[in-house]
Amino acid sequence: MNKQKVAKAISAVTNPPIICIPLFLIICAVLSFENGTFNISKFAVLELISLIFTSALPLAIILLWAKRIGTDRDISNRSDRYMPLIIGIVSYLIGFMICLVFNLDHFLTALLLCYATNTGVVLLFTIKWKISVHTTALSGPVAALILLLGPLGAIFGVIYPVLIWSRVLLKKHTLAQAISGGVQGFFLTVLEMYLFIYLLNLQVVPLVSLVDSILYILAIIATPVILGILSYAKVFSKKVFFIAEIIALALFYVFTPLSVFLIFVIVSLTSILISLYAGDDFIWHKVLF
Repeated sequence: MNKQKVAKAISAVTNPPIICIPLFLIICAVLSFENGTFNISKFAVLELISLIFTSALPLAIILLWAKRIGTDRDISNRSDRYMPLIIGIVSYLIGFMICLVFNLDHFLTALLLCYATNTGVVLLFTIKWKISVHTTALSGPVAALILLLGPLGAIFGVIYPVLIWSRVLLKKHTLAQAISGGVQGFFLTVLEMYLFIYLLNLQVVPLVSLVDSILYILAIIATPVILGILSYAKVFSKKVFFIAEIIALALFYVFTPLSVFLIFVIVSLTSILISLYAGDDFIWHKVLF
């Protein structure tokens, strides 16, 4: 199959308002389990809030804005992104306020505030640099799933290196922009969730510890970051890469739980396989093969 078509398909299904739908569906389902039973009424309310304010409204704004200024749905021109990002912040804040005022699930309340804050950070970056909204939008809900489910949530991190390849191949972002979007989204979401829960005195379901959450994030980003550094340094040597990977592998094996180690292995293998598939069109391939 044509690699461009594969990359476009991946990019389409991971469009920020689209990727939110399945990931928030899982988040809302997890939050709707109470005392071992599934609360269908709570799920319906949380899913409706999520669907409207993280997906439907932002997607409508993106499509209308793209049509108005005559650009593609990715809004590739950096300076054209300000308005959709501002509207996105407003949308997330409305969802946050509804959850807060009506005392809906506190985890979702904090998460929507995280979304508004993270989008504000992306807006600041966008003034000077076109950081990837796609990888940021993936990392936010995946970080939330890590807080809720630990390794079961972290497994969605395998999408991260695949999405990096997609955005770079389509020339929508540089490698640094694609990697950075995910890195900042992962870390900011986890740190902000703990901060907002504390500041707003929210009672939430038991969360994965902050330390373990950060370890899962490091396991997800380690290999893409190593490959990114070697790519920019133009160290096209698989020997150097595998030395770095062996060191990382040993550190994760010795100092982290087995589940974190396994996430590192899975994401690393995914990064290597996507590089093999990408061929010479993707710079990671030059590092590895």
